[in-house]
Amino acid sequence: MTQPIKLIIDTDPGIDDTMAIFYAAGAPDIDLIGLTSIFGNVTTDQATRNALRLLEWAGLHKVPVAQGAAKPRALPAFPPSHNVHGDEGFGTIAAATPQGKMSDESAAAFLVRMAREHKGELVICPIGPLTNIAEALDLDPEFANNVSRIVLMGGSLEEGGNISPHAEANIYHDPHAAERVFASGAKIVMVGLDVTHRILCTAEDFDRLEENAPRLGGLINEMSRFYLHFYTTVGKHDGCSLHDPAAVIACTHPHLFETRAVPIAVSCLGETSGATLLSNDTRASTDVLMRVDAEAVKRQFFKVMNTLD
Repeated sequence: MTQPIKLIIDTDPGIDDTMAIFYAAGAPDIDLIGLTSIFGNVTTDQATRNALRLLEWAGLHKVPVAQGAAKPRALPAFPPSHNVHGDEGFGTIAAATPQGKMSDESAAAFLVRMAREHKGELVICPIGPLTNIAEALDLDPEFANNVSRIVLMGGSLEEGGNISPHAEANIYHDPHAAERVFASGAKIVMVGLDVTHRILCTAEDFDRLEENAPRLGGLINEMSRFYLHFYTTVGKHDGCSLHDPAAVIACTHPHLFETRAVPIAVSCLGETSGATLLSNDTRASTDVLMRVDAEAVKRQFFKVMNTLD
């Protein structure tokens, strides 16, 4: 077996963030070396608290959590997505104070330091708005070259949006940061709605997960009921999308996806704000995932998740 990849997840937990982090905690081909927190599904303070709680639930007490930006680079702060993820981010599960404490470093400083220490090896997986990644690029001109790649959950090339007709939520919540990242020259993989909308999990899938992994699978199952209910309110009755877990799986299982290499720009204006568009400048291409073996991704997800307890 090859060496596990060194991974940092930039996260706004969040129910599907929870699934992604638990997956990374259990995957033998991932060395989870840190989490950084960001606003989005919840506030940044809630995201930091939730990240610490998730690591404690998963038994990863030594993995650091660095707190990130509290608001977008240029836009006013957005309200959290409480209707999707619950008031505290975990559906109906109540807030609780974690035992651990966040790092003294900011998210951007932590990302920069880890990229230097693991030059050419570090994979960063942002599954929220890209503000922390943009700040790291601002902080260190070599950051884009030091990271191995940035595998982000966000955007859409052909699928349309999920928060507006044009935009996916993570990009919409800080389009200026996303434009900074896509124009940076870093090696970027975009795991967007073109593929994540094809990977669906049902209530029965999560019931079986709880049977196989009663403790952590039970937590996921409890959270998933809130998440699945939200999907029914927008007319989707066939399950919930595995948005964030798909991005983490793409870090280690790229063969389960088909890629199109194109330069991506982000609209920051008007009704198209947050749209990920084909760029007409000379920036480096992004590997945009366009097709997926959805059943294989689901099998991989539950293969790891079933081992968690």
